Amino acid sequence: MANKRRARPARVRPPAGQPGRPVAARLSHVDARGRVTMVDVGAKATTAREAVARGAIRMSHDALAQIRGGRVKKGDPLQTARLAGIMAAKQTAALIPLCHPLPLSSVNVELIPTPRGYIIEATARTTGQTGVEMEALTAVAVAALTIYDMVKAVDKRMVIGDIRLEYKSGGRSGVFRRSNRSPAR
Repeated sequence: MANKRRARPARVRPPAGQPGRPVAARLSHVDARGRVTMVDVGAKATTAREAVARGAIRMSHDALAQIRGGRVKKGDPLQTARLAGIMAAKQTAALIPLCHPLPLSSVNVELIPTPRGYIIEATARTTGQTGVEMEALTAVAVAALTIYDMVKAVDKRMVIGDIRLEYKSGGRSGVFRRSNRSPAR
């Protein structure tokens, strides 16, 4: 006969180094009972917000030569990646479960050549009650994945990485800057 024990609900434990602090005080997307929830931004001030994210894709010399020589059979991976990044930023709320849909006023994706590939930089802007960091990060990730998709026939060993927030402004937390240099515009 099958064992008919009732499963106990998982207990939410404080992360190491933060004993005793309620979960909701540490993570904005977790309520007092430890359940995932969407943040209510209704009471937040509407402010101009901007975020800059950056990442990289590294590839073989052969793959770079094909891109830079305009010989990729699927078309221009750089223009396609730029467009894909912009489109992805606009769809962030559909991709990341707890992101708010935002009326983006601007998304820009730049692909900067390096000796081994490209640095991808995305800037997102809005005027709203929540930030655009996830939109900028999503734009970078999808732009990199698009390059990979278009060039994988030449180089399956490409490496996507170093995706990070470089800069953000607006909102209660103010300005965040990863480095001393200002973001590229």
